[in-house]
Amino acid sequence: MSTAQLTSPPRALDDNRQAEFESRFIRALNEGGMLQLASLGHRTGLFNHMADGEPVTSNELSRRSNLKERYVREWLGGLTVSGIVEHDVDTMTYRLPPEHASLLTDDGDANLAVAAQFIPLLGQVEDDVFDSFKHGKGVPYARYLRFHEVMAEDSGQTVLPALFDAILPLAPELTARLESGIRALDLGCGRGLALMKMAERYPASRFEGYDLSQGATAWAREHASERGLNNVTFETRDLTDFDVTAEAEAFDFVTTFDAIHDQAKPLNLLQGIRRTLKPDGVYLAQDIHSSSHHHHDREHPLGPLLYTISIMHCMSVSLAQDGEGLGAMWGRERARDYFTRAGFSSIEVHQLPHDIQNDYWVLRP
Repeated sequence: MSTAQLTSPPRALDDNRQAEFESRFIRALNEGGMLQLASLGHRTGLFNHMADGEPVTSNELSRRSNLKERYVREWLGGLTVSGIVEHDVDTMTYRLPPEHASLLTDDGDANLAVAAQFIPLLGQVEDDVFDSFKHGKGVPYARYLRFHEVMAEDSGQTVLPALFDAILPLAPELTARLESGIRALDLGCGRGLALMKMAERYPASRFEGYDLSQGATAWAREHASERGLNNVTFETRDLTDFDVTAEAEAFDFVTTFDAIHDQAKPLNLLQGIRRTLKPDGVYLAQDIHSSSHHHHDREHPLGPLLYTISIMHCMSVSLAQDGEGLGAMWGRERARDYFTRAGFSSIEVHQLPHDIQNDYWVLRP
């Protein structure tokens, strides 16, 4: 049989499918540009300076924000063609509609521009991730210059506003125990905003936070001191061997907020949490809502973004520590398996109406 007979004929292209994908990709390029502009608008404060909904010229906005007019004008041009701001050609003014301002400024319930920062933040390490595809070692935390700053802002919108009314009540006994006085631990605490908020609310309880980042824990200690909090401490600590270094039956309450999946040794950490919990203790874990199977996440409202964050950060920082590289999208099925293997006998999972991104797990020994 000849080579020609073995070769399959080329498949004819579906012109409609190709055109549809081309249009989608061009839209994505434009939306990506819009996100970069939104990130700049948030970081510079320009969105907040337009929050009143009044028309403003580029010169007026430049003076109001103390920024250079030429850059402000170009930014406004990008927002005009993106449909974020309205532009009056006769008066050469720009206006941020209140419907948009409610989602892009600090005046609304959720500031979407906070999340826009992830795109340029992760772009900073693209060369490192590119190299990691070849050597497989990952990208260390130190390469992510603003990660904890952006994550603190992000958790300030998903965790902090719902902490007392929705998250802690998932374990019905917690509030009363925190009021009476218990010992609590947050692992992978970052800048410690959730711990400080609980320390203020429950002065009879004692709170401790561990994180690998020296910069994050230093920031947390400084701000806890400024707020006069004497019942919370922060420690820089590698949690890779927490399964053997955790203080046995020491804590009544342990939390992890978006922290398990990027650990080098996640099962070690979970076994350490089980070890350090008292017999009547509670472990509350927030982690990414997803399936462990890609095809089940096709309709996930944030699927592409979360996979991007995973490969550009979560998976890579774990591999940089010679870790498992679980990734952000490790999923409910694998999470339940890890919790079971760590020794938890009671495992509940919840989703909260305000948060399409995360699952909230309540676990007991």
